[in-house]
Amino acid sequence: MIGVFDSGHGGLTVFSELTRRFGRYDWMYYGDHGHAPYGGRSGDEIVALTQDACAKLFMSGCKLVILACNTATAAAGRTLQQEWLPEVNKGRAGHKILGIIAPTVEAVTQTPWSIKTPVFPQKYNDDTIALFATKVTVESGVYETEIAKRCPRVRLVGQACPALVPLIERGAPKDELRAAVAAYVAEMMDKTPVMPEWAILGCTHYPHVQDLFAEALPPRVRILSQPRVVADALEDYLERHASLVGPRHGLIQYFTSGDPAEVARVAASMGCDVRWGRL
Repeated sequence: MIGVFDSGHGGLTVFSELTRRFGRYDWMYYGDHGHAPYGGRSGDEIVALTQDACAKLFMSGCKLVILACNTATAAAGRTLQQEWLPEVNKGRAGHKILGIIAPTVEAVTQTPWSIKTPVFPQKYNDDTIALFATKVTVESGVYETEIAKRCPRVRLVGQACPALVPLIERGAPKDELRAAVAAYVAEMMDKTPVMPEWAILGCTHYPHVQDLFAEALPPRVRILSQPRVVADALEDYLERHASLVGPRHGLIQYFTSGDPAEVARVAASMGCDVRWGRL
């Protein structure tokens, strides 16, 4: 079974693409709605919450967990992979955690994650890239650092969007969301004299308002779709680790740390009308 974790509803954008592409696998989604949003929390809090979520998914039968949350990946991914996962695998070997940032960096730089020095032609790339994300993700500098390793001439313009996740989570009206997105895009554009070639929507909640980003951004700016990028990367990963996920029955389950009825109501308004359990 493959587990997908997000702090709330955002990861459903990734989960829906993964289950569509890989419907023959067994899937479990876990949203930590009881502690959402993560964007304003401290790094230590995010590490603890993400570790707890991964432990629940492991105990539920998931051998592979995908952190479909940029904030959790930025603040906790490396710590869990390097410090906590080896302890987990002492007793139950074979568990893996994958984040969402690596495939996004690979896609926007057109460079494999394993390549950490500039190569031709990427080392001459002088694009400007806009990053829209939570405050934690922007301030972590992880996108800036990892992109610079591969494309040192690229300029990343980070724009924190602290109001967006709470607005999306409560099902705010379209006009309210449109105004918030337009304000963040205008703030980002004020930071750079050069029009970005790419915009990374660095939070899995943001595909819910991708059409509003497309409205607000100049027409030539290309928006990077994280759900598609993650699905592409997972396809390659599963080819190399087919035995990791075990028996396949096409089972899809949804769980939350919050109120299942309220989570189901909001999820249904986003096009995901399913039954939720509490985990």
